[in-house]
Amino acid sequence: MAKQHSARAWRMLTINGVWFGVSFLWNSVHPILLPMLLGDLTQTSQNTYFGLLTFVGLIVALMVQPISGAFSDRTVHHLGRRRPWMLMGLCFGLVCLWGMALSRSLWELALSYVLLQFFSNLLHGPAQGLIPDLVPAGQRGVASGIKSLIDMLGVVAAALTVSRLMGGQLSHTLLAIGVVSVVWLGATLWTVVGADEPSPAGTRGPRLSVRALLRDVFALQVHAHGDYARLLLARFCVLLGTYMVQSFAYFILADGLHLANPARAVGNIQTMIGLSLMVAAVPAGWLSEHYGRKRLSLVAEVIVAVGLTGLAATHSATTLAPLGCLIGLGMGIFTSVNWAWATDLVPPDEAAKYLGLSNLATAGTSATSRLAGPIIDAVNARLANGGYLMLLLLAIVSVLVAIPITSHIDKERRMPV
Repeated sequence: MAKQHSARAWRMLTINGVWFGVSFLWNSVHPILLPMLLGDLTQTSQNTYFGLLTFVGLIVALMVQPISGAFSDRTVHHLGRRRPWMLMGLCFGLVCLWGMALSRSLWELALSYVLLQFFSNLLHGPAQGLIPDLVPAGQRGVASGIKSLIDMLGVVAAALTVSRLMGGQLSHTLLAIGVVSVVWLGATLWTVVGADEPSPAGTRGPRLSVRALLRDVFALQVHAHGDYARLLLARFCVLLGTYMVQSFAYFILADGLHLANPARAVGNIQTMIGLSLMVAAVPAGWLSEHYGRKRLSLVAEVIVAVGLTGLAATHSATTLAPLGCLIGLGMGIFTSVNWAWATDLVPPDEAAKYLGLSNLATAGTSATSRLAGPIIDAVNARLANGGYLMLLLLAIVSVLVAIPITSHIDKERRMPV
């Protein structure tokens, strides 16, 4: 029995190993690497450039992820349905990552970043199908908790390494990019090599026109899957609140609290949030199997709202760590339970497509949050740091809106205690 539990745990770690690399990549690029690379190329309107550039990139991510997921649902290959797409996205994505590091103009940086989003999500969409494919229904809460745990390990690892490697010199930037490349490569290969994905039997489905294929990919049958649509809406609201703060944290700390080393401060806060999320992730997934997804989700949303309220009210850098822990605790519960709930609600034969559509509430919220950049600059120009306070208040309201939406989700699978 102990061997079976150990084998099951290792299998879940292997299936989710890819998320360590994805998390390490984007929690290095968005909070640290991209703002500093932009700072080297432009000295004015940094919030605007950062917001608009990441908005375009995340719109690309929003479109590519469900499409690549749907293609993988239809793929027949000796490596399985998911792994060929993961390898393709990894190889081309690494080239784009190095293109960012070597950019000498704003346009080169923008092109490399947008292409990185494209190829990363070419990997991301199919990889999301591995849990529904390979994990039985009664174990998906724990598997989703492990996914959240590994995600946060990537956040903490990126915060502790990349933020300390960046020093304003090209050699430091190249070293940081090299570390990110190795981690992303190793984590993805861990899953590709270790995940026992069976080769699908049968033949490919009928060929569709591009229009028919796109209509099929983005057709969410709301009447048949209304609870899943509500789940995505609640996810959108919670992630919008947290992403708005995360996206502009570097500038909030630099301009609002006048910290001498905002990159390190962002790394420290990410570490505290990540550690708290790691503590909560797996227990929350397990508890949701026994006591229901809805109850745990509501508790998480209240915790996140309280943490963001404290962040809006603080004027001291010493309170950032405990507030980060509180927000991380809430997000640890929310991300684990929400993803497990999603794997319960999606149609099994179109799991990657529907989970790819969850990117409407992930990359979609991240993209939407970037639109606050020009507004922050406009408000700050009239009221010192007023744009940052406005951003925090909007984040709190967004999370609070998720509570009644979650309350109206009816369907949930509950395992007997």
